[in-house]
Amino acid sequence: MNTQHPDIRPDQSVELLKQLHILTRDGKLNQDSRRKLKQVYHLYHFIEPLLAEALAERPDIQLVDHGAGKSYLGFILYDLFFKSQAPDGRIHGIETRDELVISSRRLADKLGFRGMRFQNLTVAESITSARLPDRIDVVTALHACNTATDDAIRFALKKRARFIVLVPCCQAEVAAVLRKNKQQALKDSLSELWRHPIHTREFGSHVTNVLRCLQLESHGYQVNVTELVGWEHSMKNELIIASDRQLPRRRPSERLAELLHRLGLEELGERFFAGVPVRTPATDCAPD
Repeated sequence: MNTQHPDIRPDQSVELLKQLHILTRDGKLNQDSRRKLKQVYHLYHFIEPLLAEALAERPDIQLVDHGAGKSYLGFILYDLFFKSQAPDGRIHGIETRDELVISSRRLADKLGFRGMRFQNLTVAESITSARLPDRIDVVTALHACNTATDDAIRFALKKRARFIVLVPCCQAEVAAVLRKNKQQALKDSLSELWRHPIHTREFGSHVTNVLRCLQLESHGYQVNVTELVGWEHSMKNELIIASDRQLPRRRPSERLAELLHRLGLEELGERFFAGVPVRTPATDCAPD
């Protein structure tokens, strides 16, 4: 328990904050670590109410963190929420680098965070892995590069997760298809939005997230998009939060199909229509 730092919440683990380099080795906060701590609290501000809503339905809530890395997010969530409010819950960190999986397991043991699990899996492998429970309440994927974010969405949709929290980055697939089909697309004045190479990259990144939002909405999720931190900290700043509200699906499905068609991205239909048969803009879409 912390009794020294007014910037740190009373029940936070000082040892964890040292391990995450938010506190210096001698337990002090400098300007850089204060900024890191502010970012931690900002992210927790978004995720805490989702955890509380899930906890209201069952005590053994399950959260899967894809592309966990050093499990920075998982450890913070466990420290601030799970250890006191959801002791029967579990956090599952998914990471491909074995050394990070091993170090995370050691740190969880050292801190007594018994509800944390770490698996050496790709995001795609996790979709069918027997090492994860069938029921998942919350799925997070922060800076899961390129199509790993889409695999995390596929995972969440298969598990019918209550909440999905995404911070995408390194998105190249859509831009590559826009680039490949550029000559054909130039017949449409809309292609001016991505004619120049730098615009292809930036527009492709933006369109990727728009398609992801429509994909989630076509499965009945309510989607909110905001910024994670100030632009002075990161350009990979988009935070997508999806909540399963069983909303009408027809219109977002139609919009998704129309957008793929208009931008010449039909070949990506299977990815963005994960779990939903691919449709052309003229056909009936998912039921309301």
